[in-house]
Amino acid sequence: MGDEPTRHQSRERALGLLYEAELKGASLESVVAALPVQPDAFTHGLLTAVASHRTRVDELVAQSSVGWPLDRMAVVDRLVLRMAVAELLEPEPGGPPTAVVIDEAVELAKTYSTEESGAFVNGILSTIAARVR
Repeated sequence: MGDEPTRHQSRERALGLLYEAELKGASLESVVAALPVQPDAFTHGLLTAVASHRTRVDELVAQSSVGWPLDRMAVVDRLVLRMAVAELLEPEPGGPPTAVVIDEAVELAKTYSTEESGAFVNGILSTIAARVR
């Protein structure tokens, strides 16, 4: 067994699994259950938070993304936002501060979506963080 992944790697893994579930139209639970190797605890916690807060997360994102309905957003942007908002809503004790959650989300959006996605995700998360934290 290797070392535990970094938080950034765990977020990347969670994003990949969310993306797979989205593309397959499958439940997150079924995608995770089919994995030959289960995700690390942090990845699993992110996925659980996204699943358990999905309705609230989508409401917050929709309210904060004026002119951009969820279904019109780039898939990766929408998934990054869901993951980051879930992390803001359900912070783990001693977990990363708000700025780190936002920075990580912006980095993922810039890496896996478009260059403009970083600013888009940052704006929405900053608005949401001011409301929920």
